[in-house]
Amino acid sequence: MLKSLKMTNVGPAPTMEVEFGKRLNLLTGDNGLGKSFLLDIAWWALTRKWPAEVNKSLPAGLMARPSERGKATIEFAFVAKTKPVSYKSTFDRHAQAWTGQAGRPSNPGLVLYAQVDGSFAAWDPARNYWRKKGDVDVQDRPPAYVFSPREIWDGLSDDVRGLLCNGLISDWAGWQKESGPAFRSLCSVLRALSPSDDEKIEPGELVRIGLDDPRDIPTIQMPYGQSVPVLHASAGIRRILALAYLLVWSWEEHIKASKLIDLQITSQVIFLIDEIEAHLHPKWQRRIVNTLLNVMGTLTKKADVQVIAATHSPLVMASVEPLFDTDQDAWFDLDIVADEKGNPHVELSRRPFLRRGDASSWLTSEAFDLASARSLESERVLNEAARALSDESIDAGQAKKLDARLREVLGDTDPFWMRWRFVAEKKGWLR
Repeated sequence: MLKSLKMTNVGPAPTMEVEFGKRLNLLTGDNGLGKSFLLDIAWWALTRKWPAEVNKSLPAGLMARPSERGKATIEFAFVAKTKPVSYKSTFDRHAQAWTGQAGRPSNPGLVLYAQVDGSFAAWDPARNYWRKKGDVDVQDRPPAYVFSPREIWDGLSDDVRGLLCNGLISDWAGWQKESGPAFRSLCSVLRALSPSDDEKIEPGELVRIGLDDPRDIPTIQMPYGQSVPVLHASAGIRRILALAYLLVWSWEEHIKASKLIDLQITSQVIFLIDEIEAHLHPKWQRRIVNTLLNVMGTLTKKADVQVIAATHSPLVMASVEPLFDTDQDAWFDLDIVADEKGNPHVELSRRPFLRRGDASSWLTSEAFDLASARSLESERVLNEAARALSDESIDAGQAKKLDARLREVLGDTDPFWMRWRFVAEKKGWLR
C-alpha cells in the first residue's frame, strides 16, 4: 500500500506532503489545484512510468516537471510484497528524466488507475514486473497496460509486442460464449457495482449492431425491459462497465500469468480513481466508494484494498460517513491560502473527518468552501435580506422590493420566511 508522497519544487505548491491511510483516501479541492496531479504522481511512484509515457495517445498523465529553477525531488514510500520501502528521486534536467535507484523497483501489488477522461491503466506484478536473468534485472516486459478511452473497448496493442489486450467488446463476448469463471466473475462485479439493489446490471444476449461490424456486441438489461448494446449505454454506465472489465481482466490475467511463472498471487490491490463520481447519478454516487472498497471480495478474499480517489461530490463525502475509520482512512483537501506576505499558494491539508449528516452540509464545509447550498441568486438576495433585518435605515418601500425578490428565489416553505416575516411585521414593513 502507498504510505506517503512528498514533492519539492514539483506541482502547484513549493512543497506537498501526504501520509496516506491504508484503506480509503479522499482528495478534494477546486479545479486546477492538483488532485489529478497527485494521482499521476501516485501512479508513477508505484510503477515508475507516467501514463502518457507508456501510451503517447493520452492527452493527460504526462511526466511531472519542476515548477521553478533549482532542485526538484519526489519522495515516496509504500508497503511492498515483502517489506516497507522508500525512495527519493531527483529530476535530471539534462536527461529530462527522474532518476532513481538502479535495478528493478519493489513490487507494490496490482495497481489500477481510472482517469477522468475514460482512460484506464493497470500494472500487474506478474506481467509488468522486471524479470531476473541470472543475477541481472531485465526490463523486457510491458511497463504497464495503459488504455485510451477507445482502447479499453476495442483492444490494446503496441508495435513491438502486438496485441496486449482484446478489449471489453471482444473479451466480454468471448467470456459469455464460454460461460466460464471469467464471465461469472464479470457478472458478480457488475452486480456489485450496480446503482441500487433494484437496478442490478445484468448482461443480455450478444447482438450485431450493423452490417459493417462483424463483432458480437454485449448488451445489458435495462430496468425498463430493453437490452441495450454496451456501445449505446450512457456515459455513467459505460464508465462502470469499463471499470468492471478492467478489474476482472486484470485479475484473471494476473492469476493466469502467476501460474505460468510460478508466482504467488498478489495480496495487495491499489485503486487510483479521478473524479470517482464522474457521470454517475446521485443514487450511484452514494454507493460507489463502499462498493469499490468491497468489490475485490467478489473475486478473492485474500487481497487488501487501498483506494485513493479524487472527488467534487458532496454526496460522495456524505456517503462515506458510516464507514470512515480514522485509523485507516484519510481526507486531504487542497486550498489556495496566503503566506505571511499575502502571496497566494496551494496548500494540501489532512483534515479531520467530521460527520455532517447530509450533502448540503458538506457543500459548506472546507471540502467545497461554499457559503451556502443554495443557488447563487438566492444566496445574494438572502444576504441582502439578512442585512436589512438589522438595518434601521430600511423603509417599507425598500422592504417590499426585497420581499418581491425573495419570492422569486425562495420556495413557500423556506425556513427564512419565518424570520423575515416576523421582523418585517414587527417593524411595520409588511401589512
